[in-house]
Amino acid sequence: MNNPASLKDTIYKAILQDILSYEYKPNDILNEKALVEKYGCSKSPVREALLELCADNVLRSIPRYGYEVIRVTRDDVRDMLQYRYILERGLLLEHFRNLSDTQIDRLADLNDKCSKAADIWEHWAYNTEFHLKLIFFCGNSYAAESLRRCMDRLKRAYAQFYWDDPDGVHFSMDTRNHEAILQAIREKDQTALANALAEDMNDFGGKRLYTAKTWLE
Repeated sequence: MNNPASLKDTIYKAILQDILSYEYKPNDILNEKALVEKYGCSKSPVREALLELCADNVLRSIPRYGYEVIRVTRDDVRDMLQYRYILERGLLLEHFRNLSDTQIDRLADLNDKCSKAADIWEHWAYNTEFHLKLIFFCGNSYAAESLRRCMDRLKRAYAQFYWDDPDGVHFSMDTRNHEAILQAIREKDQTALANALAEDMNDFGGKRLYTAKTWLE
């Protein structure tokens, strides 16, 4: 905790967790002085954490006022899901025939853990890992890291959906197309794989935000 970089990272993670848990809600204003008092440290690591959160599009700096928690909009979610579909579909259709039985079994195990998860964040973690492994097994670690950054931002949208309407987020619906993705990979069915991926994007947050046609056009 005495290392300035370490303290900045700790504060960054703490603020982000408070946003995910809705202690800080979208459009709330964070005050630097209050955060300094909360964490009992100097201004420097707090300011550095806040600036990094701004760089990551979590907060927006408002001069002489504070830092606003950015709401992830429906359009933001649409853009990120479209990006995910293009990235995952492109790599999988190029490489899915090369996935080994061991790799497919690993994906099936992650899907099983995802469906049995006891809470929202355990569920999200396994869902994220399922999709990261899909890309990693295609042999592109750069794409996997890019997807991880996208999933980190989508996690905030997932939190908004959950806290705004806890009864409207259905875990079973949210990842119900994973098995269809796995079956298409096993059967080496390119069309079925593209369709299952599109449907999986549609079900983000158990909300049916879009239709498969949105991604397939």
